[in-house]
Amino acid sequence: MILSRYAFMIVLANVLSTAAAAPPASAPDQWAQFHGPRRDNKSSAKNLLAQWPQDGPRLLWARRGVGKGYAAVSISGQKIYTAGNIDGHTVITALNIDGKILWQTKNGPVGKRSYPGSRGTPTVDRGKVYHLAPDGPVICLDAETGKEIWALNVLKEFKGENCTWGLSESLLIDGKNVICAVGGEQTSIVALDSGTGKTVWTSRSAGDKPGYASPIVVEYGGLRQIVTAMSRSIVSVAADTGKLLWKFEHRVWLDENITTPVYHDGHIFVAGPGRGATLLKLNVTGQKCAVKTAWHNPKFDNQHGGVVLDGGYLFAHAKKGSRLMCVEFKTGKTMYSVSHEASGRKSAAMTFADGMLYVQNDGNKVYLAPAVPDAFKPVSSFAIFPGGSGPLWAHPVVFGGRLYIRHDQIILAYDIRAK
Repeated sequence: MILSRYAFMIVLANVLSTAAAAPPASAPDQWAQFHGPRRDNKSSAKNLLAQWPQDGPRLLWARRGVGKGYAAVSISGQKIYTAGNIDGHTVITALNIDGKILWQTKNGPVGKRSYPGSRGTPTVDRGKVYHLAPDGPVICLDAETGKEIWALNVLKEFKGENCTWGLSESLLIDGKNVICAVGGEQTSIVALDSGTGKTVWTSRSAGDKPGYASPIVVEYGGLRQIVTAMSRSIVSVAADTGKLLWKFEHRVWLDENITTPVYHDGHIFVAGPGRGATLLKLNVTGQKCAVKTAWHNPKFDNQHGGVVLDGGYLFAHAKKGSRLMCVEFKTGKTMYSVSHEASGRKSAAMTFADGMLYVQNDGNKVYLAPAVPDAFKPVSSFAIFPGGSGPLWAHPVVFGGRLYIRHDQIILAYDIRAK
């Protein structure tokens, strides 16, 4: 069903009027960065609906005005943050939990690349919001007011080299450092002081452009390292000094290293379109680390929809043939590989909560399925509220008893609490 603009505004007013009647459930943690507090794409929310009503969970509110883009939402202190293109600028938006816009702050001009729109999701830490725009602007804002604290362009500052579709990284906060991949001939990854934006360290160049992934912190064998994907490799640097620890060649289709690496039990999982998935085993000796391939599954070629690891199994969308797959983490064995309507035409993004996979595809539908390795068996589905246009690529978020979906210039909040 396609709504006229007038009809859309009527429905929007109705759902906004009900929002206050359904406050979000309390939760001990926050979703203050891309893929949540542990960057593992898993919510700790419990007591959620195990099956949705026939027409889907109740829509609490739908909010326009956040700008065009693919950034997901981050949630901290009863506020929601995202980014989008508005009137020629990349704009960070803060909303309250009922969907009311509280403030909007510019972070440089819009990226001059195809598929216009924001990329990275804002990161919130200790009362500050951090964001990277597609052409290099990094900004730090007061989370309460949106006032700028510091800003710089990392591509200009460190002579970085942009990737084809623009920087898409969601910034990582490691202690007092802001971590960002810039690539180029001088460096690969830099650490900035979170309070001032001043340089803390720079890593040696790995001879590569930035990828589109977001970095993670890995602690194993007494060594803390930061792992991320560059355009044609996976690299690791020492978290405290930026020293390059290892580099793994990882050439994928059109240099689309987008999938955020997954760490578990001394291993790093990486994937990319046209290449498939690889599990790397870490070998730490003192302050050094090397990697070797534990297994490779050429069919598990996740592109940009995110990966979930639960119960010893990896779940994700595979690009070739547009399939949903489950692979055993230890062995790489394929448990299932299905071309299902939930896998969409070309892509599907997913997240995890309360034992279930939330799968959102490019056909603008959302599916709910148990995270089990024997088969993909969705128990519910619904078509999202109309209003957005273009690809549905922003990853869904489950937090505080709600399912948040970002589609183009609209954010949707659904009530998924068990009654």
